[in-house]
Amino acid sequence: MKSFLPKSESELLLGQMHAFIILVVAGLCSGSSLEINGGDGVAAPREFDYFKLALQWPGTICQRNRYCCSSNACCRRSNAPTEFTIHGLWPDYSDGTWPACCTRSSFDIKEISTLLDPLEKYWPSLSCGSPSKCSGGKGSFWGHEWEKHGTCSSPVVGDEYNYFLTTLNVYFKYNVTRVLNEAGYVPSNSERYPLGGIVSAIENAFHATPSLACSNGAVKELYLCFYKDFKPRDCAVRSRSLQSEIFSQSSCPKYVSLPAGPVSLAVEDDGIAMSRW
Repeated sequence: MKSFLPKSESELLLGQMHAFIILVVAGLCSGSSLEINGGDGVAAPREFDYFKLALQWPGTICQRNRYCCSSNACCRRSNAPTEFTIHGLWPDYSDGTWPACCTRSSFDIKEISTLLDPLEKYWPSLSCGSPSKCSGGKGSFWGHEWEKHGTCSSPVVGDEYNYFLTTLNVYFKYNVTRVLNEAGYVPSNSERYPLGGIVSAIENAFHATPSLACSNGAVKELYLCFYKDFKPRDCAVRSRSLQSEIFSQSSCPKYVSLPAGPVSLAVEDDGIAMSRW
């Protein structure tokens, strides 16, 4: 599978991100600060400690889908995603907990209208479900990620637009799919790969240890962790044996699979059943 890093697109997004970072640094140096507040007198949670970039492996996620709908990228036939896609950029605490729904800022898709093309490609929904909104009821996948996680990132990333822009650029810069492909870990419905080898390939590329989650022996999600300046850091706590720490905390066996995409999908109208793999 070839690297899909789009040079012109990523350069444009990186340029926008650099301008935003300069503004944030200038504000911090002048003594001003960005604050989280709950609105209407609601106390805000304490500021987070680090970022976790959550990536989904579509080959595993799409296996669980039973139905197709227009919002489900698994149903795009030959255009279905075949590399890691974004689940979200999550602010976390070092104790294993995380803040959520930090402000009453509702998702507005018009705020990210200029980012819709890369979002559809690299941050698509992989299900027909409607996730919950912080204010109650159901909403979109992107809306859920912004309201639950993005609002808690505001001391660093600012507003809705910059949350999505920042996440895209971190994803482009730390291209996990390319790293694994170059190390020989490619999508396959028959091969099983050593978990330690996958972890080592990412450690060698980014000088930080990821964490992984699996479903029935297949990689489901992979997490990269970052300090607030977006320099990589370990996701696992350092111990006498970091590899032992990874295995003890992971839902993955010692050998894992990276399933390839579906052979065919029955995509006609919302609610049509998918063909199996």
